[in-house]
Amino acid sequence: MSNKHVGRVLELFISIKGSSQRANEPAVLLDELGAQGDKFYNKDNARSILITSIDSYDMMKKYDIEMPFGYLGENILLDFNPYSLKIGSQLKIGDAILEISQNCTICNHLSTLDKRIPKLLKKDRGIFAKVIKGAQIRKEDSVYLL
Repeated sequence: MSNKHVGRVLELFISIKGSSQRANEPAVLLDELGAQGDKFYNKDNARSILITSIDSYDMMKKYDIEMPFGYLGENILLDFNPYSLKIGSQLKIGDAILEISQNCTICNHLSTLDKRIPKLLKKDRGIFAKVIKGAQIRKEDSVYLL
């Protein structure tokens, strides 16, 4: 299995149980049920991890929309754009292996910051992945396409 280095992890987040708040974490433990400690843990394995590109945030800046990292609901923010990866593609982050399972749809709650966000990010919010091999991942970890 060849590994192609494609980028690195910029930020990591978990959704706090019983809240709409997001916690920025230096490391997150992933297993086959998702991100441990996340309120969506063990809810839908095919949608357990949301991966977003810095490109989504940069795109919003072009429209004078400042979104804080984590606003898109991502667990993992990357410095490269994985949105064109095919379903079934695998990424290795640290010792974890994630498999792209589906594109992320836009949620209406994103319009609370700016009504234009859902339309502007219609195809650029992120991608969902399921955990194939669990491990702890950290900010600055390298990302490889398997």
